[in-house]
Amino acid sequence: MKKRSIAALTAALAVAPLLATGVPGQPAVAADSGPTLLRGVDLDTVTIPELQERMERGALTSSELTLSYLRRIKAVDPKIHAVLRTSPTALRQAAASDVRHRLGKVRGPLDGIPVLLKDNVNTRDMPTTAGSTALAGSPPDTDADLVGKLRAAGAVILGKTNLSEWANFRAAKPTSGWSAVGGQTNNPYVLDRNPCGSSSGSAAALAASLAQVAVGTETDGSIVCPAGMNGVVGHKPSLGLVSRSGVVPISAEQDTAGPMARNVIDTAITLSVLSGDDAARSLGLTDAATRPGGLRGKRIGLWRLPSLGTGTDALMTRTAARLRAAGAEVVEVTPPYQDRLAELEFPALLSEFHRDIDAYLATRNGPRDLAQLVEFNRTHPAERTCFAGQELFEQALVAPPTTDPGHRAARAELKDLSRRSIDETMAAHDLDAIASPANPPAWTTDCARGDNDVIPSSTPAAVAGYPSLSVPAGFVGELPVGLLLMAGDRQDAELLSLGAAVEQRLDAWRSPRYLPSVPSDTTR
Repeated sequence: MKKRSIAALTAALAVAPLLATGVPGQPAVAADSGPTLLRGVDLDTVTIPELQERMERGALTSSELTLSYLRRIKAVDPKIHAVLRTSPTALRQAAASDVRHRLGKVRGPLDGIPVLLKDNVNTRDMPTTAGSTALAGSPPDTDADLVGKLRAAGAVILGKTNLSEWANFRAAKPTSGWSAVGGQTNNPYVLDRNPCGSSSGSAAALAASLAQVAVGTETDGSIVCPAGMNGVVGHKPSLGLVSRSGVVPISAEQDTAGPMARNVIDTAITLSVLSGDDAARSLGLTDAATRPGGLRGKRIGLWRLPSLGTGTDALMTRTAARLRAAGAEVVEVTPPYQDRLAELEFPALLSEFHRDIDAYLATRNGPRDLAQLVEFNRTHPAERTCFAGQELFEQALVAPPTTDPGHRAARAELKDLSRRSIDETMAAHDLDAIASPANPPAWTTDCARGDNDVIPSSTPAAVAGYPSLSVPAGFVGELPVGLLLMAGDRQDAELLSLGAAVEQRLDAWRSPRYLPSVPSDTTR
């Protein structure tokens, strides 16, 4: 006990000068600066294994890393509005990690690594709002299960990110990246363009190098679309691989949290912690992180989706050529049953949202159920400053209950057809994965018009509960487009390994330039 107390005091004394003066030799960064350097480390491109190697030999501390990210948030985030709040204990968490590193008691690869959480993930020491002023009072009583896993792994919980309010499940014409609590998150590449929803703040923060990794959540597209549109990596895990406990819900049949990062290695390492030791070992997630496979002999089915624009389609043509040049076989495919999935999914989600949000709100101070939440929005003007509608809430109130035979039949058909759409396509063409564009170039943010986000590529894996992974594919003009990879149930490790090989071949990531605007005719 005495040894631990002395070590903690030493760490506190060591970090005190950093609190007062910042990291020695590190000037404050500007939002339009080049790569952010910390003791020779480029925060834009460094990976978790590289950071851990430096911390192990004493060339870097978690306190220095954490403070550098905090200072970068202060300097850069006013341009993009991605971070709602930082944790008042972040530097204490980092100091504790520094003690563990000095004593050789590191808890794993995330020990001392700063992580941002989407603000629909419960944290006992910070508000969890889902972007709504209805939940902006006291924090939840307990952490989400995944937050407990991050804390146990020694990760530094750096803060909370903005999101599309209620994870984009409120209005018929929402604006992604906007919430009453956080305002509008901007795309760091072109500031008047949209970051896509609903893990918009997590993706934009990573693009701007405001943390090493982040956690997003997805029901259908809300990890992989923001990742693609902000030029980062996002993994939607197989359903149930990451606990939903303590995450503001839409539907237990599709919701999952998942990791986001600037590279596949960090994404895989974070997933190994979020999923728990047993699942990580059984799926081989650690191997997927450290031993990326090659492309030679891999068979990839390309679902082109030309409706996403000529620029995106041309990028897919170039991407296919580069994958073939690396030894992959790329064949064009069209997964079946997509029209029926689109017809059935939304009504099913309405019923499931009513059930699941009522259960969640009963655990929080504020509106106790969906009916009270609808009334709250009607009487609080701050909830209508971008768009006024809450049509989805109102439709959910009158949707059939989840016990209704019609609903149960629809959900069973959804599960069957979505799984068959992937399984049958992969079997027919002997595929290792299906690939498609994760997003079009970002549209201009416009509260009056709402989103322009009919992006069908995420739906098969999201409804099936299968894994999907977005990696940077390239740019249309100044705007990033991701390549979405999907595979069968619990093939997360195989998908991450393939994604690492694709990432290495495409080498498409580049840091944002925070341009105020670009002409629309250059991004089609």
